Order: sequence, then C-alpha cells, then structure tokens
Amino acid sequence: MNICLVITVLNEAYHIHRLFDSVLLQTRLPDEIIVCDAGSKDNTVTILSKYSNKLPLRILVYDGANISTGRNVAIEAAQSEIIAVTDAGVTLSPSWLENLTNSFTDEKIMHVAGFFNTDSDTTFEKAMGATVLPLIDDIRSKQFLPSSRSVAFRKSVWKQVGGYPNWLDYSEDVVFDQEIIKQYGNFHFIPTALVQFRPRSTLKQFFRQYYNYASGDGHAGLFVLIHLIRYFTYLIAIPISIYAAITINPSIWLLGAIAGLTYIRRPIVRAQRLWYKSPLLEKLIII
Repeated sequence: MNICLVITVLNEAYHIHRLFDSVLLQTRLPDEIIVCDAGSKDNTVTILSKYSNKLPLRILVYDGANISTGRNVAIEAAQSEIIAVTDAGVTLSPSWLENLTNSFTDEKIMHVAGFFNTDSDTTFEKAMGATVLPLIDDIRSKQFLPSSRSVAFRKSVWKQVGGYPNWLDYSEDVVFDQEIIKQYGNFHFIPTALVQFRPRSTLKQFFRQYYNYASGDGHAGLFVLIHLIRYFTYLIAIPISIYAAITINPSIWLLGAIAGLTYIRRPIVRAQRLWYKSPLLEKLIII
C-alpha cells in the first residue's frame, strides 16, 4: 500500500522546517511527498529542497494557485492510491501517518479523518485555541467534517467527487468533505491520528482568518443560519442589551452575564484542559 503525502505552501519559510522535521520522525514514512508551492517569495522552496536527500520529495511550483488548486495539482501528480493531506502550519505526531492510514488495509475503507490539538506558545494563542478550536470531546464522529490538516482518502475518491473546488479560496475542505460524505458516507474517524496546530498569534491575524473563513462559507453557501445568528448576536442583540441595561433596568446586566457565561461554557472547559501548567495570572487573562 503506497501513500502520498500532499502539502500546499506559500511563503512558509518560517514554519516549514517544523512540519518536515516531524515528517522525518514518522513511524511510517510516506512513499511520496508532493508539495505544491503557490509562488513563494521567500526561501520556502530552498528550505524544502534541503529535505530532498532525506525524503521522497517532489516540489511543484504553480504560481497563483489557491489551496484547492495546489492540492489538486499535487494529487493529480501522485502515483500512490492513498492520499494523506496536511497543512504547512502544523507539526505531526510521530505515529500520525501510520494511525491515519492503517485502516486502508480494509478495501472497504475509502476515506478517514484524523484530528488536531492546539500547540499554543503565548497566552493569546491559548485563549484563541480554547475559543475557536474543538477538543476531542466536542466531536460527534458521524457529523464530523475534518479539516484537511489531518485527512486521508483513496485517489479514486478524490477523482470521483471532482477534487477540491478550484473556484473556492477558503472553506474548500468543507465543500470537499460534504461531497465525499454525499457519495461515500461519513468519514472513518481516527482520533489517534493527531497533528499539532498553532492558533493565530494576534487579533489582526485572527480577524483576517475569521473574515476569510466567513467569506469562503458565504461564497459556498455554508452554515448560513449559524452566521446569521452570530452576526445578529454581535451586531444587534448585545448592543441593544447593553443600551437597555444602562437606560431601562440595571438587572438586565445579570441576565446578560448569565447568557454570556452559558455562551462561553465550552471555551472555559477547553481552557481548563490547556492551562494546567499555566500560572494563576495567565489563567485569569485567558478567561
């Protein structure tokens, strides 16, 4: 069973060594690694080239490719039937590829999903990880739409569903997942196939990421009701509640506090899992 690891990159010189150093430590090395570079202006390709004598690495340069196009170009070039996909901004657990692909010895298994943990260095990153990234306990495997940070499928599946949507710059993995589920059923969930993902490290980066994801969802018509509820809450309900608490009845503050605590209950639970080594002051800041 041959396996190809597919990665897309763009200006990842600062991070890419972490990913490829973790590839070298895999308990099961891929038979092929195909990286599609979308026209990096830094020395990403130069750094990648240094791994060519240690790994079965091919680098394809496709200027201007979005993530979908980059993945499709790399998968098309793959000789292996099993395609494993990850992103440049992650670090792989040593047994990630082995755990992710073991199930393919069963010919009935067509697609599998791994998972990811947060790899936070700063207080802000820990807060972001608790707020926006789920824990394994949050996942309902039958409804799980995996991130392409940790996913694998047969090349025939990719071909049958038409590949990743080239017309979509963001949320492309959700559309791809949905098409696979539509034709092949739910992903086989493998929680032990773990990658470590670092959340955005500044508010500016976070808002840009959120905007990109929201625009991708809008372009693809994804999660419309969820986004409408979120925007209604942030832009209308909260301002009206604050105004009412100030001008009508101060007890509304109490109702708002109860509603707010209910809303952030899951992030607080996640934070408790992430901060066990943090000092008290940092815990308070995260909350």
